Amino acid sequence: MAVVKPFRALRYDAGRAGSLETLVAPPYDVIEDEERVALRGRSPFNVVRLTLPDSEEEAARTLEEWRGDGILVEEPPAVWALSQVYVGPDGVTRRRDGIVASLKVERYETKTVLPHERTHRGPLEGRLRLLRATRTQLEPIFLLYDGPPPVGPPEREPDLEVEGARLWRLDDPTLVRAFDDKQLLIADGHHRYETAVAFHEEEGTPETAQMLVVLVSTHDEGLEIFPTHRLFASPRRLEGEREPVEGDPRAALDRGIVEVTADGATVVRVPHGTLDVELVDTLGHDGIAYTADADEAVRRVRDGEAAAAYLVRPARIEDVFERARRGKVLPQKTTYFFPKLISGMLFQPL
Repeated sequence: MAVVKPFRALRYDAGRAGSLETLVAPPYDVIEDEERVALRGRSPFNVVRLTLPDSEEEAARTLEEWRGDGILVEEPPAVWALSQVYVGPDGVTRRRDGIVASLKVERYETKTVLPHERTHRGPLEGRLRLLRATRTQLEPIFLLYDGPPPVGPPEREPDLEVEGARLWRLDDPTLVRAFDDKQLLIADGHHRYETAVAFHEEEGTPETAQMLVVLVSTHDEGLEIFPTHRLFASPRRLEGEREPVEGDPRAALDRGIVEVTADGATVVRVPHGTLDVELVDTLGHDGIAYTADADEAVRRVRDGEAAAAYLVRPARIEDVFERARRGKVLPQKTTYFFPKLISGMLFQPL
């Protein structure tokens, strides 16, 4: 089903660009203005000058200059093994492994690539303008597949290493055959995927059909979905079987959703077959805010910054995949995959 290929990667030449630590950044959509300024200050070659430029034209000029000056060099075709060691929001150290490759993009109707979130027009238009200008996939998106990985990280020193992430070049082109029968679920990168589809439909060439992706097995021991808790500015009451909570509200999460208000905490039982976020979504979205930090959610209610908080349990990967296969779109921020992929390690010219 999926068409996955090796690709000619662009990467930084450390001898000309400097240390990779000064060049990489988080994905564009999690960078606030202050962090963007700080990243630009790290190096004149930091990747945010491409992913979050002052203008799309500036990004195109910058990319052309970097290639011409040897700041970015092109590799022969390959796939890459990726390993990320991280400490999760729960304080546990894990390692998540994946394969970096090029994917042929297709419309969702083919059921090869499945979404689980809605996208918004503004970000789509901005990313499309940037892709038209640079004709380069500047950041990989994060995809999941069922089944064992075709290969693990090699037992040798990585070719690239930064911020807990390691990359190894793999010269075996047959590795990608492992994805021939796979359906792929977008974990992170819905806007960029839809941008790539739109760009290919404009251009119609084999090159523009390709997209830079990281493929992670749902069997990977380091793959984890973390919860994103909900806060409301005005009072809410969730319908369902309820029971009061004594002590720390977080300790009651194994029993259901925990509703926290100025009057105390209550567990709300979740009907069988319903995700926590689906039940909370019945409250609407007026005055809603989000946080991955349960302590922060509770504190904001107790300090009067929010009228109600709903602590939710993480969605299971198999439940998200099952709903995506049925074409069901889940509420915003159903999934929180951590860590985010690092931008600036590899690029894919089209």
